[in-house]
Amino acid sequence: MDQGSIARILKQVSGGEDEIQQLQKALLDYLDENTEIDASLVFSRKFYIAQWFRDTTMETEKAIKSQKDEDSSEGTHHAKDVETTGQIMHRAEGRKTFLRSIIKTAPSQFSTLKMNSDTVDYEDACLIVRYLASMRPFAQSFDIYLTQ
Repeated sequence: MDQGSIARILKQVSGGEDEIQQLQKALLDYLDENTEIDASLVFSRKFYIAQWFRDTTMETEKAIKSQKDEDSSEGTHHAKDVETTGQIMHRAEGRKTFLRSIIKTAPSQFSTLKMNSDTVDYEDACLIVRYLASMRPFAQSFDIYLTQ
């Protein structure tokens, strides 16, 4: 991964969201800008939104399940674990809110929300996709699957 390019894209993308959300917004903007050139990008945009929403939901469910498992197995409550679970839940709700706002926005209205159109080009979009894919659980655990 080219961390320098990711850092450059993050500098160009304005917003107080977390890093993942900024990259998602940049990729969605790129896809929306180029839907006139390639109609399949409309499907890609909808697929990414749905996949990210699903991932966020799964992350939330996993955090809740791990908290319940720790509570039932140990019988005590660790403040550090609760804080981590709370942070995960807060971040997940922020991402869900962002994705819901994107879903509710019609593509023609979304173009008015665009940042600078020169922010992301094709190569940057490919880099963002690779970076976001590397953050998914399967990509992170690929070495375990390969070893087995």
